[in-house]
Amino acid sequence: MDRPRPPARRPLTALLTATALAATGTAALSSAARAADADLARNGGFESGLDGWSCTAGTTVNAPVHSGTSALKATPAGADNARCAQTVTVKPESQYTLTGHVQGSYVYLGAEGTGTTDVSTWTQSAPAWQQLTTTFRTGPSTTRVTIYTHGWYGTGAYHADDITLVGPGGETGQPPAPPTGLRASGVTSTSVSLSWSPVSGATGYAVYRDGTKVRTVTGTSATLTGLSPSTAYAFQVAALNDAGESARSATVTATTSTPDSGGGDSGLPAHALVGYLHASFANGSGYTRLADVPDSWDVIDLAFGEPTSVTSGDIRFDRCPDRGECPGVESDAEFKAAIKAKQAAGKKVLISIGGQNGQVQLTTAAARDMFVSSVSKIIDEYGLDGLDIDFEGHSLSLDADDTDFKNPKTPVIVNLISALRTLKAKYGDDFVLTMAPETFFVQLGYQYYGTGKWGGQDPRAGAYLPVIHALRDDLTLLHVQDYNSGPIMGLDNQYHSMGGADFHIAMTDMLLTGFPVAGDANNAFPPLRPDQVAIGMPATANAGNGHVSPAEVTKTLDCLTKRVNCGSYATHGTWPELRGLMTWSINWDRFGGWEFQRTFDGYFG
Repeated sequence: MDRPRPPARRPLTALLTATALAATGTAALSSAARAADADLARNGGFESGLDGWSCTAGTTVNAPVHSGTSALKATPAGADNARCAQTVTVKPESQYTLTGHVQGSYVYLGAEGTGTTDVSTWTQSAPAWQQLTTTFRTGPSTTRVTIYTHGWYGTGAYHADDITLVGPGGETGQPPAPPTGLRASGVTSTSVSLSWSPVSGATGYAVYRDGTKVRTVTGTSATLTGLSPSTAYAFQVAALNDAGESARSATVTATTSTPDSGGGDSGLPAHALVGYLHASFANGSGYTRLADVPDSWDVIDLAFGEPTSVTSGDIRFDRCPDRGECPGVESDAEFKAAIKAKQAAGKKVLISIGGQNGQVQLTTAAARDMFVSSVSKIIDEYGLDGLDIDFEGHSLSLDADDTDFKNPKTPVIVNLISALRTLKAKYGDDFVLTMAPETFFVQLGYQYYGTGKWGGQDPRAGAYLPVIHALRDDLTLLHVQDYNSGPIMGLDNQYHSMGGADFHIAMTDMLLTGFPVAGDANNAFPPLRPDQVAIGMPATANAGNGHVSPAEVTKTLDCLTKRVNCGSYATHGTWPELRGLMTWSINWDRFGGWEFQRTFDGYFG
């Protein structure tokens, strides 16, 4: 969900006065804890990172600390006061004492949702650790209270440690039993896939790497990415419910592999979920902040960078403005911070060029050079991981005599290949390069390639083939848009239409098997590696023609990775290493209740 925007600022002195009055106006209560009371704050010393806390801008540091080895450091920026909060279960009509130690200027500690009078306390200046304490009593029906700390706008970073909430515990039952059956599989140079047996009564699971919690999931599997090659890791899992966290499972160890020497490692998990995020516009799906994109998405394509004119090669990325169409849009600083946070979690964030309205034709060498320069500027400004090419419409087409996809002659094709090779060379093996052509530009090349050979056939048919082939050693992912498409002939010489698993199976089988181009069996398009291929599908029926139900998505994956549930189409192989799924778009999936994401998580974990 989008985070609410911070409230409008009031004059600092007025707010401080109001806050102080609220704190001192609370009924006098004893701060001494009764024998039956307990500390209800979870991870109040921040020894387990930010586990249990929801922070708009925060991290943990090893110095300064009040006790233990970690403390919170949070930095207000712009309209964000760097609030960190957690919600705890309490008893109605009970007394509680909230305490914390802080450093910094204008640091706040408080509780809200008490059912009586919400309270807070603050310090104007704390160059050394200072204890803050406030008390409150819950209302007759209050069972949950949110405790928080925050700083003030533009006053610099603050630190907090050893936050406690002492009082009677709520009726939460018992934590679940620890998980069993933990095992590691799908080990690559940068990722490890884990799975375990379900635990009765668990509502989620916490995954630990080398003793540190790194992820929380709802299912019984997880793929951890962003690991170092040739490194041994120890993994554990704990079960979660409203009562708390179980003891951890037995430890499983796994050692990541050495990267391949050719082309570098993609840094993606064995099975990845790719989605486009509406970053420069909004439509009926609504605006989604980058920081609010769920952890399931491994590759996030920022849509879109667009040209200043069709043939200029000058690409600009203008984020959605703060107006009615994009309510709650983040600031540039927040957007860049969200990119860094996603990357720290092992995700890839790319700029996608083109889209339905962004036609790009690199007709000259000057346009090619401008493309490289302007795209590099975007990548460098936002610290992105790479580039997605989403050329549609008339961006790519073939000259009449250009009938050999292995030796293209059309300037817009040749210049695009040269530009992408230059970018790859500039940023090195870690540069992520993806493409999202429509079936018209790829699989239709099975029937038609080049207008000279096919007497006036649309010159766009198959026009992506020379680009894909020339860059196949540099290409991280190809996710063809298996939607908004007419019928396409598969390798079984039958036409396949959108609307079910059959279409996705046939189109993907062509990419993984290879196919003759323009009917010439001696001019075959070589197969792509399965780890280079993701299947493009609309997230909802609103997102584009060709949406299929989760059951049809599962059939598609079963057929291609296990060769079961294939229906009438017989594939030419089995590809368990198929990389995953792509969707248009993250925004539309959120609009549809995250159905696409849940389908992927349910299948691959």
